[in-house]
Amino acid sequence: MTQPTPPQAAIHPHELTLHGRSRIDNYFWLRERENPDVLAHLAAENAYMQAVMAHTEPLQEKLYQEMVGRIQETDSTVPVRLGDNYYYTRTEAGLQYEIHCRKVGSLDAPEEILIDENALAEGQPYFKMGIFKPSPDQKILAYSTDTSGGERYTMQFKNVETGELLPDQITNTSYTAEWGNDNQTIFYTVQNEEWRNYQLRRHSLGTAAAADPVLYQEDDALFNVMVTKTKDKAYLLLTIFSLEASEEHILDADHPLGTFQRLQPRQNNVQYFLFHRQGTFYIHTNENAPNFKVMTAPASRPEKANWQEFIPHNPERFIETLDLFDEHLVVYGRTHGLRTLQIHRFADGQTHELPFPESVYSYTRADNPESATNKLRFIYQSLTTADTTYDLDMDSLTWEFKKQLPVLGGYDAANYVTERIWATAEDGTQIPISLVYRKGVERDSEPEAASGRTPCLLYAYGSYGANMEPRFDQKRLCLIDRGFVFAIAHIRGGQEMGRHWYDQGKWLHKKNSFTDFIACAEHLIAQNYTSADRLAIMGRSAGGLLMGAVTVMRPDLFKAVVAGVPFVDVVTTMLDESIPLTTGEFEEWGNPKTKEYFDYMLSYSPYDNTTAQAYPNLLITCGLNDPRVQYWEPAKWAAKLRALKTDNNRLLLKTFMGAGHFSSSGRYDYLKDTALEYAFILDILEIGD
Repeated sequence: MTQPTPPQAAIHPHELTLHGRSRIDNYFWLRERENPDVLAHLAAENAYMQAVMAHTEPLQEKLYQEMVGRIQETDSTVPVRLGDNYYYTRTEAGLQYEIHCRKVGSLDAPEEILIDENALAEGQPYFKMGIFKPSPDQKILAYSTDTSGGERYTMQFKNVETGELLPDQITNTSYTAEWGNDNQTIFYTVQNEEWRNYQLRRHSLGTAAAADPVLYQEDDALFNVMVTKTKDKAYLLLTIFSLEASEEHILDADHPLGTFQRLQPRQNNVQYFLFHRQGTFYIHTNENAPNFKVMTAPASRPEKANWQEFIPHNPERFIETLDLFDEHLVVYGRTHGLRTLQIHRFADGQTHELPFPESVYSYTRADNPESATNKLRFIYQSLTTADTTYDLDMDSLTWEFKKQLPVLGGYDAANYVTERIWATAEDGTQIPISLVYRKGVERDSEPEAASGRTPCLLYAYGSYGANMEPRFDQKRLCLIDRGFVFAIAHIRGGQEMGRHWYDQGKWLHKKNSFTDFIACAEHLIAQNYTSADRLAIMGRSAGGLLMGAVTVMRPDLFKAVVAGVPFVDVVTTMLDESIPLTTGEFEEWGNPKTKEYFDYMLSYSPYDNTTAQAYPNLLITCGLNDPRVQYWEPAKWAAKLRALKTDNNRLLLKTFMGAGHFSSSGRYDYLKDTALEYAFILDILEIGD
């Protein structure tokens, strides 16, 4: 069988010099987005990928049908009460996108369709809903859409009583918007050329968007702005934040034409966030409290001199955020690597921690828009328990079951095992690993046995303090039911073990993330969960950086690598402040204009450390419209790997030509993307249908 010829990117040496050190980038030219040769190269890579994977198309179709067969295609979410009305989304078999609905006054009322995403997405290569915000009186709906994957949204307004679309239209909006209590005024954030959310503007319905006043502009490139509203609807909050610091500005929501007032000036390395109840601000802050604490202050005198401690700092318990109701305070936290949920009752001052039924689990915060309730909605899940929505009575602490995600195809959680094990990192730190596999998949104990022949997919992220929770995903049953162990490495760079876990995986400690991951892979092999020739790994975005770094550092340790939209050209990207989002990332990676950071980043940047050696089989993806990781980083890395690698292993680059960071937007198209990735892994590991 004749193998297709892989495309070879042209070499055009480009010299980059800083701190007395010169680097030659042969593929710098791939940044030229409008260059026909660049687009032709990406198209050639896509054609090559399709040709190489053509023999797996029956497997891809089988995987896709399995995934579709596990979902209830026609389904709806649990309705959320807002005032007297109930909001929910539903899906219909064969349709890619959600339909947003409500019932007025009662769950028995007739359905009103507010937004049909399928109609809005018709003819678009990509579609994503941004905000969905009913006005306080619920007569006007503000919503926004993105049709390129570039994450610049257009906001529109709909009179939900008449179905009329108002003439108001606002372009270049971001992810946040909030109504004033007058039902006529909306506040929203916009992006600059670098995709940084830098302005807060105010729009009055019926006026020209071009005349919307700029209420605040943040000129410090490290900071972004967002607008929210307290749950009791009393205050609008303008939050100005970086990865390391924040400050809050407040405005009485009943007087939306007023002026935002700053509560407390920002301080280096200090974050604080506001919540309000009955004339008191509750302040979630890390000042002298790495794992955060909670302070209170009178809303009439919120100056820092009046702050009083409400929940002290606990080095063993990380406070993620709060939810404040009229009679209860909910504390979302973490301890020993797992999420916790505490309920404080104002009536008696008692605090209770909610017990969870499994040893390895997680939960997701649900939408709780009303403050005058004693019910807290959350979604419980584990690696074996499908997403289950509960309403918690915060007085009696009883759970009311609302709905469990349907998993079709005969799924029975009792047939699967989940556990948590610990790997030892280079410096002795214990790194948690969450596992799930089908009962009957046993580790080999005899040396003469086919030790470690079990296939394994190891996943991780490890940046920005983001946690990789042990959550349910019915898609991965395609692998688990074929004998895989699925593993999540909770490496440093997340906050699974508290704020220190993040601090030890960023800046000049970033390489801990990579060595932690390698230690986890080695531990899985040493404990006979798998072997190097049966181990596949996967990560996306900053997790794609992880994939690149460990692939370059230990190419012998992995058989297959799926690197989704990987941030691999670290130094060059972080030196170019014209690239979207670069400057704000200085507080994650460091600023390479400083030699210490330059040298350190250069020591692990996958693109810069790719040399002539054998590499695992690689599937790399990118999105042409991606504002987070520019398409040329994965494309350049693939080109360099192809030119230098000494093996005959597979190297594929897939570019989503009409999408951005999150690949395909339709739910069926996304399943096809996943089917391709799984087929790649199964084919490399030589696992049959």
